[in-house]
Amino acid sequence: MKNEVLKILKNNIDSYTSGEDLSRILGVSRTSIWKYISSLKKEGYEFDSSTKLGYRLTKCPDILTFNEVEKFLSTSFIGRNYIHFNSIDSTNTKAKDLAKKGSPNGTVVICEEQSNGRGRLGRSWFSPKGKGLYFSIILRPNLSPLDISKLTLVGGAAVWKALSSLNIGSAIKWPNDIFINNRKVSGILTEISGELNQINYAVMGIGINVNTLKSEIPEDLREIATSLLIETNEIIDRKVLLSEILNIFERLYIDFVNSGSLKESLQICRENSLVLNKTLNCISTRESFTAKAKDINDNGELIVELSDGSTKNILCGEISIRNL
Repeated sequence: MKNEVLKILKNNIDSYTSGEDLSRILGVSRTSIWKYISSLKKEGYEFDSSTKLGYRLTKCPDILTFNEVEKFLSTSFIGRNYIHFNSIDSTNTKAKDLAKKGSPNGTVVICEEQSNGRGRLGRSWFSPKGKGLYFSIILRPNLSPLDISKLTLVGGAAVWKALSSLNIGSAIKWPNDIFINNRKVSGILTEISGELNQINYAVMGIGINVNTLKSEIPEDLREIATSLLIETNEIIDRKVLLSEILNIFERLYIDFVNSGSLKESLQICRENSLVLNKTLNCISTRESFTAKAKDINDNGELIVELSDGSTKNILCGEISIRNL
């Protein structure tokens, strides 16, 4: 009901709406309306109020609730089931728990801060309150577990394209990181539950440093991490960026799942790669070696050239660019 009060006031933002009208429209008492307004104030919404005129919404907070994001979304299913937390340990952890309980395809789990944000290989993800985007998407694709690396490329392409729409240039470090000026600004962690030939569900977690100040980044990360604010010297509207990512992701995801096509996602990843034609240190569970990145094939694998001139396809693992 509180959200209904907010919608009515947003739709009449240039005029006052009386408590009596709100009470009549929603079928609740004037006291209830006052309680809903008080609750919205605690969330950061600001109102002009008058005993004779009623309430007028004057300011919305920088929060990522569905009420604030909905008007920017053009998706059909991604983000239509939307779960927002003020603070949570990890959106991926919560999303996996919800997926096990049957949350639908396209569910978005998002928070203002994470206390235990996670990246690949068990690394932590710095997640200060109200400064970034920290969200996970529950997906139920009819895919083989071997296709999970392709799904991560779709996520990377969506983030890159969304940043580009805001005139922010970036590069993709295969398979799951976004860099600006050789510093990491975003990471993607895709986790799956599946059987031998079938994914039961996938959870794609995306973290982006948006409006973090340099002084707010832990000192040991300042040489390798950055934020959109640091790179552009502008405050970025998190709601707009989030919606743009979700809108683009849905289109690329549908194309991939329905037709098996990675054409646009691969083109984005190839043309804006941070690693192609660079010498890499490649680390897997079985071996480590140095090689030159040559291409990303149609299966999303990184093709590297070894010192003897032979080539090797890398499906997953850790790579670092020498002398970055």
